[in-house]
Amino acid sequence: MSRQKDYLKPYKKRRFFKPKQKKLNRSMAGNTLLFVVMAFCGVAMVLPLVMVINNCLKPLDELYQFPPKIFVRNPTLENFSDLFTMMSDSWVPFSRYILNTIIITGGGMVGHVIIASMAAYPLAKHRFPGKNILFQMVVLSMMFHWTVTQTPQYMIISWLHINNSYWALILPACSFGMGLYLMKQFMEQLPDSLMESARLDGASEWHIFWTIIMPNVKPAWLTLAIFQFQQMWGNTGSTFLRDEELKPLQYSLQQIAAGGTARAGAAAAVTFIIAAVPISFFLICQRNVLETMTSSGMKD
Repeated sequence: MSRQKDYLKPYKKRRFFKPKQKKLNRSMAGNTLLFVVMAFCGVAMVLPLVMVINNCLKPLDELYQFPPKIFVRNPTLENFSDLFTMMSDSWVPFSRYILNTIIITGGGMVGHVIIASMAAYPLAKHRFPGKNILFQMVVLSMMFHWTVTQTPQYMIISWLHINNSYWALILPACSFGMGLYLMKQFMEQLPDSLMESARLDGASEWHIFWTIIMPNVKPAWLTLAIFQFQQMWGNTGSTFLRDEELKPLQYSLQQIAAGGTARAGAAAAVTFIIAAVPISFFLICQRNVLETMTSSGMKD
């Protein structure tokens, strides 16, 4: 036993069993400065949201108070009651606007995630002639602002005879180049051995895509869903939709907010609703978006 202890002494001196931990080079002053800067940035980003929440609870006299106050003193729900009263007086039911928004937002979001993922899979994991040219075209389309392509987009929708319908808003949302680029970059991180093993087991490309690729890039398509949901939620559809029965909730809320000073309280409630829904959707998906991809620890 004593000989065994003597044999292990050289290794203990070299700290073979307890490796030395590296010390951080940042000082206490550096950490304090970093904390102050991050706290300032956090307050600057949260302050507009705090004002939106407080404004929707303010009566009219506090809304027009100068200088404006951030926090409400006499909270009230009259702004929301006035908003629902105005919506109920409309000849189109309030539930119809909600249904239109669900169809347009859900259809555009789900369609974009599926089509972008299906198009990104062959670009990331297959070789075929013209692959690089197609991807360069996608990257090039991201350089142009949406106003540049608005006129050609309107002409294409008119040629397809889908103007003044849900498809006029859903189909353009499915062809957003940013989603294809994001999904391709994430899929390229997956090792090819996963697909090769599945092919050896007799799995089809369709089965590989739905059971291997999509679960492993879940953070990517959830992030894409958040971005697309935000874009579709803010779409008023005024360019393509003419019938009032087809317009989304965002259009009716903006019409109320543009009613002047008499509707300032309802406008504050509208601003809160417009901001609350995308934020709630992000908070629901946040845990899945921030989780580490399951392929991050794999090696090909």
